[in-house]
Amino acid sequence: MSFFDKAKDKLSDAVDKHGDKISQGIDKAAAEADKRTGGKHADKIRNASAKAKDALDKLDKKDDGDLGPGSTPGNPGTPPR
Repeated sequence: MSFFDKAKDKLSDAVDKHGDKISQGIDKAAAEADKRTGGKHADKIRNASAKAKDALDKLDKKDDGDLGPGSTPGNPGTPPR
């Protein structure tokens, strides 16, 4: 197993354990960025946040019922097609 495979496994384990907190952090960072820019870049911030959450979902090894991009606890996001 290569160094990168080991690193990806460790990262995936961390996402499995703390994915909800990481997702909340992404939401908080996006809200703060939107606030500091006065909403001028809200669409770009929203897209970046969605891409970050998609990447987080790809690292999540558990089958925990994620429903798709932008999903957070209490907000199922966009169902996959």
